[in-house]
Amino acid sequence: MNSDILKSVADKGLKDEVPYFEVGDSVEVDCRIKEGEKTRIQVFTGTVISRKGSGIHENFTVRHVVGNEGVERIFPLHSPNVIGVRAIRSGKARRAKLYFLRDRVGKAVRLPHRHSTHTVSR
Repeated sequence: MNSDILKSVADKGLKDEVPYFEVGDSVEVDCRIKEGEKTRIQVFTGTVISRKGSGIHENFTVRHVVGNEGVERIFPLHSPNVIGVRAIRSGKARRAKLYFLRDRVGKAVRLPHRHSTHTVSR
């Protein structure tokens, strides 16, 4: 009985349209930031290095290098402060978590481009 109540409350917080992106993709995340009484939208661009959780608890981590310093932000996928997620470039990843990118610098951070899987020729 309690789980039914929790599930119904959690379902109300889910977004109707969830954007499609995978680990390894370069994305732009539009997030709402409140400063005092003003709110603005800030774009955070980087590579998705992990996704975890499910349902209302799903999170994804985006990493970006700014001035020789790595910056990682964890975004809840269904948060009202995350306005949108746009995939810029799809990267080919062979792992679910790309934590090894934390040790890399410069061009070594880039992942190979993943081509569309619908046009596979043999």
